[in-house]
Amino acid sequence: MRPTRLRSSAPWFLLLALIVASLLAGLGMREPSPPDEPRFVLAARQMVETGQWLLPHRGSELYAEKPPTFMWIQAATYKVLGNWNIAFLLPSLLSALLTLWLTWDLSRRLWNRRVARYAVLGLFVCIQFGLMAKRAQIDMVLVGMTTLSLWALLRHLLLGPNWKLLALGAFAAGVGTVTKGVGFLPLLALLPWAAWRWRHPRVTGAGRGWGWWLILPLFIAGTCVWLAPLGIALLHNPDPHLQSYAQELLFKQTGTRYANAWHHKQPAWYYLQVIATLWLPGSLLLPWLVPAWWRRLRRADPRYIVLLGWALLVLLFFSASPGKREVYILPMLPALAVAAAPLLAGLLRRTGVRWALLAYVLLLAVATLAIGYGALHGDGWAQRNAAKRAIDPWVLPQVGAWLLGFGIAALALVATLRLRRAGLAAVLATVLLWAMYGLGLMPALDPYSSAAAVMDKARQRIGDGELGMVAWREQNLLQTHPQAADFGFKRPWSEQWELAGQWVAAAPERRWLFVLKQAMTPCADPARVIDIGSANRNEWQLLPGTALDTACVAASHGEVAETPDETNDD
Repeated sequence: MRPTRLRSSAPWFLLLALIVASLLAGLGMREPSPPDEPRFVLAARQMVETGQWLLPHRGSELYAEKPPTFMWIQAATYKVLGNWNIAFLLPSLLSALLTLWLTWDLSRRLWNRRVARYAVLGLFVCIQFGLMAKRAQIDMVLVGMTTLSLWALLRHLLLGPNWKLLALGAFAAGVGTVTKGVGFLPLLALLPWAAWRWRHPRVTGAGRGWGWWLILPLFIAGTCVWLAPLGIALLHNPDPHLQSYAQELLFKQTGTRYANAWHHKQPAWYYLQVIATLWLPGSLLLPWLVPAWWRRLRRADPRYIVLLGWALLVLLFFSASPGKREVYILPMLPALAVAAAPLLAGLLRRTGVRWALLAYVLLLAVATLAIGYGALHGDGWAQRNAAKRAIDPWVLPQVGAWLLGFGIAALALVATLRLRRAGLAAVLATVLLWAMYGLGLMPALDPYSSAAAVMDKARQRIGDGELGMVAWREQNLLQTHPQAADFGFKRPWSEQWELAGQWVAAAPERRWLFVLKQAMTPCADPARVIDIGSANRNEWQLLPGTALDTACVAASHGEVAETPDETNDD
């Protein structure tokens, strides 16, 4: 590379280094927090400790809501690093970095390097992307796999033929499907491409060939990463629990969950709201992007037809299901960033676009300044929310200082870069946001969001006693060392109490129960029930084994006044 080219690329490399540093910020500085992180880490930890990797467990029960692929990755990462606080977050971080690289490379191949840089920056600034990169949920790993599949497929469809990449795309879609059931979505890109080819049959590119027959067998091969060992286990093990696990995961948690969802029900337009909020500030550009996209679609540019056609199919697919969560449409975002990238340089010369981005940074700064000031000075709103989550008052000033620091820095960006460089201000504000989130906010709130604080109190109270758990949450069990006894997670409270009573009866002087307050049995001596604390908006109690009338529990079959909130769904 020539010295002049190195000098011209230096600002880009500096910006890229800041992006990577902001995503890395806070790695290893917190523990898993709800809703999803503790259950995945709990299953991964049990894989490592028991050596049983085929089927994930949530305590003593099989965990059938998700395939084990993501938990395998977390467990394997721990085996390499030996540190759970790093291992549980690293798969999401690496998937985010992979997604950024794939976005850059696909944009470079479809257009040029300058466009590729805009694609990376456009993807990074969207709030949902950074948030998922810093969370240990399946969705970021899924996005990494779907983007890999789409990258390979589009290189074959638009720049090919390249049958090896077609095979890679089909295989990656299969692996994505056994990571989370919708991993097959990249294959939908074949539909808009086929429609374009039908209208333009004489255009060269990926056309006829024996390689198309690779798609189905290689997709199936990708799913066999997990389905093959599961199938072997089903053939050789008649255990009804294993059969029930397979039936629930393969049918209820896939087809039934999509067609007749039993929770997270939202209206058909729900994802428009998600795009408008969680894809900020990128969504602010849609009034300019949509007409520009439409003009290019009318010119029958295959790059836009496939990218935008695929994104629309994904949106329609998820909108058709009654069950919706904001993370479901995240796989669309890299493709839309690639489709927007060629237009961004021109859009950023428009005064309206610059004002929109600068106003976003300014509002973000003002909002964090207001919240930070309230937390620092302990106003009513901050104190009320801290009390709901049992956050110690001394934590509020620490949180407030970080928020104020971010707000002041964001205001400095607005004052320094002003309207002319509003795009750069949005990128740098996002860098500061994720640095502040990772280094300041999450570590400060971690003892309360992870339930570590309340479980430390329980551990100190019981000393060298044994702990059992009734009506527990995953984060509570995860925070026990050694892992506490449990009596089922989805099992009704009454059945949990029956099993807990038998467990306590074997050694009442040594055994204690950690219990959700509303699940406490009437067979306990109320005078000896200990209010141990609050975590994740739940009140928890500690019950000495000697304060439980186990004969009463057996006679009443553990009956308690159960509420609809006795378990938490995925």
